[in-house]
Amino acid sequence: MSSNPIAETVRSLMPRAKDELTELVAFESVADEAVAPRSECEGAANWVADALRAEDFQDVALLDTPDGSQAVYGILPGPAGAPTVLLYAHYDVQPKLDESAWLTPPFELTERNGRWYGRGAADCKGGVVMHLLALRALKANGGVPVTVKVIVEGSEEQGTGGLERYAEQHPELLASDAIVIGDAGNFRVGLPTVTATLRGMTMIRVGIDTLEGNLHSGQFGGAAPDALAALIRVLDSLRGPDGSTVIDGLPGDNAWEGLQYPEEDFRQDAKVLAGVALPGAGTVADRIWARPAVTVVGIDCHPVAGATPSIPSSARAQISLRVPPGQDAAEATKLLFAHIEKHTPWNARVSLEQVGQGQPFQADTSSPAYASMAEAMRVAYPGQEMQTAGMGGSIPLCNTLAELYPEAEILLIGLSEPEAQIHAPNESVSPEELERLSVAEAHFLLNYAHSKKV
Repeated sequence: MSSNPIAETVRSLMPRAKDELTELVAFESVADEAVAPRSECEGAANWVADALRAEDFQDVALLDTPDGSQAVYGILPGPAGAPTVLLYAHYDVQPKLDESAWLTPPFELTERNGRWYGRGAADCKGGVVMHLLALRALKANGGVPVTVKVIVEGSEEQGTGGLERYAEQHPELLASDAIVIGDAGNFRVGLPTVTATLRGMTMIRVGIDTLEGNLHSGQFGGAAPDALAALIRVLDSLRGPDGSTVIDGLPGDNAWEGLQYPEEDFRQDAKVLAGVALPGAGTVADRIWARPAVTVVGIDCHPVAGATPSIPSSARAQISLRVPPGQDAAEATKLLFAHIEKHTPWNARVSLEQVGQGQPFQADTSSPAYASMAEAMRVAYPGQEMQTAGMGGSIPLCNTLAELYPEAEILLIGLSEPEAQIHAPNESVSPEELERLSVAEAHFLLNYAHSKKV
């Protein structure tokens, strides 16, 4: 990174950033009380609120949203006539999953091989710290040149839409000229990237019931309808012979135009076992950015431990469907429901419940904000040009903000590059990326303020 006062300030603040991220990661802030106590989310929310107050933010508040979570809000007034920029992150995290797979405790930030490990380190508590670093660097070098609003969500990972509904009910709260979503990431470490598209998401639960109760498999097996076998057939119907997602009526052949993802790089990033083929057709970029993708994220039935030779009377699964730009998540949900009902065998009783939904998103990359960010990235990443990529994940709030503020320019950056392994055991963040992106965000705010001057 070339020497400049902002970069030097951010570098000097990195030890403090590590201490703060350690404190924030320590909260097991999963927005599901079946997984972690509500007090963990409350603790994280209060930590963020205190951090904003310490930076002289006004009107700092914990907003009670319709899904029961709390979002943290604050505003830092800028010079008269300056534009307003909204900075977004979220403090809630994915569950730790299999704790035995973590090499170090998931909620203790641990440095190893030059990276900081811990649940939420990249997704997205690191994004909170990134915003703080950028603002502190500006304050130490002449002041923040724009009015800054910060919103830190408390249930993004659950997809339950609390902040979206709250924003719709209070549209003036987040009104901004530009919005920086700090929940995306570089295509890989050291390659500055903005995310131009996001797949939407629908999350459903499917239940299959066939019998009044479990039966002895020797006495009844062969004729009694097995609920788990029926569920397996339903789930298998969602994939074609090559592994492509196939849902009746839902297009699955879109192509990605732009930055490509070489298959060998993807295999390494995804840690695919040697000899295991990648499912689906088309390029990797087609499959992860431009096409629908179904994943079975959980199954309830008899566990292997303690299993008995009996026929299951019921089985349950939770299914995630990622929906690419150009498709409507609500329509995709209807098609998914209809597909499951059609492909449920033996006239088994099927129940369907939607538990989350978010629309896909496509940004306007021709806006002045993108030019400001491209120049900022050149400063933070000398010798590198900003790249534009897609992201297979979902940030439902993006569409809500685009609908509420159609004139606002929305950019997506963040710390979730492939090595971060977000949503998996051993999630980590690169401190170098945290440093460089904080510098980039600070310079973006300077550039954007200058671009808006009359």
